[in-house]
Amino acid sequence: MGMTSKERVLAALRFERTDRVPIYDSFWDEFVANWRQKKGLPPSADITDYYGIDVDIVVPDETPFPSRREIILENRLQTIARDGWGRVTRARRDAKFEEVLQVALPEKRMMEGLVFEPAELEARYPAVEQVKALAEKRCVFIKTGGPYLRTSNLRGTTQWLVDLADDETFARELAMRVTEHMTAVGLEAIRRYQLYDTGIWFFDDMGSNQGPMFSPRTFEHVFLPCYRVMCQKYAAAGVAHILLHCDGNIEPILDMLIDAGIQGIHPVEPKAGMDAVKLRKRYGKSLALLGGLDNAGVLPRGDKDELRSHVMHVLEAGKDGGLVIGAHSIGPDVAVETYDYLHDLVLELGKSTL
Repeated sequence: MGMTSKERVLAALRFERTDRVPIYDSFWDEFVANWRQKKGLPPSADITDYYGIDVDIVVPDETPFPSRREIILENRLQTIARDGWGRVTRARRDAKFEEVLQVALPEKRMMEGLVFEPAELEARYPAVEQVKALAEKRCVFIKTGGPYLRTSNLRGTTQWLVDLADDETFARELAMRVTEHMTAVGLEAIRRYQLYDTGIWFFDDMGSNQGPMFSPRTFEHVFLPCYRVMCQKYAAAGVAHILLHCDGNIEPILDMLIDAGIQGIHPVEPKAGMDAVKLRKRYGKSLALLGGLDNAGVLPRGDKDELRSHVMHVLEAGKDGGLVIGAHSIGPDVAVETYDYLHDLVLELGKSTL
């Protein structure tokens, strides 16, 4: 009898043998629509169940001001709203992304009066029964943001980058306040759902294809203290696994992240120069790898020989465990037939290599 998804994922993270390599992918709405159409499935069909995805993420509301959410203006062209970060945003009907019109902390001096709403607010958390239902099918982790990306919500993307270059003392203090709030929310979620044996997953996109959005010195001075606080508090609470999602190339700061307590990284993007096999050789069993497949080049091309070779290469990083394979997010540029072939390859080769 095979392992459950939870058994499979946790064994992989402990660098133990599994019945097959675990799989974690997420899917754009456009891909899901294509998949349902190609398969002739109803709108209720669950793509994660269909492909046997082993991981799920529960997302509490970590925003500092959830009670401030409001619709300011709504018409057939656009919606202007205030979100839980205090931002006023405009979303046009035909646009994929929203425009930020106003932030909660436009002036540094306003930090003195910054008060976040309590982490214990009931409305922040999905129902326990809902999370238990997910945990019966997949290995469930709690997700919160990280100090770089979430603090930018208070200042605005451009101004936050200026802060990092211009005033490290202010940036570190503000990032730490955000960190402490998010950590309180994450710990409360883990307590409510009793997910100590799975763990926490920070989502903090701080990398481009060329490298981090800031210098290693800035990371060391501003964000490393935040990561140390997060990891130490989760470890002290008995959380088994502390993982990081960060797109892009983070190799210049990876040693510091591991030193802070990060135990695994996702999505290990080939397009950004993150190669799973090279990372395995460099870090051995000190770092689990989640992802590794190329959703920007190899999958959209759909070449079966190239795809087989690519999957075999990534699986080499998991021959002794420590790998949850995936291509991160599957968009409409990937054919459903290509993903079917990828999935079959992983099931076939993922068994024979472990």
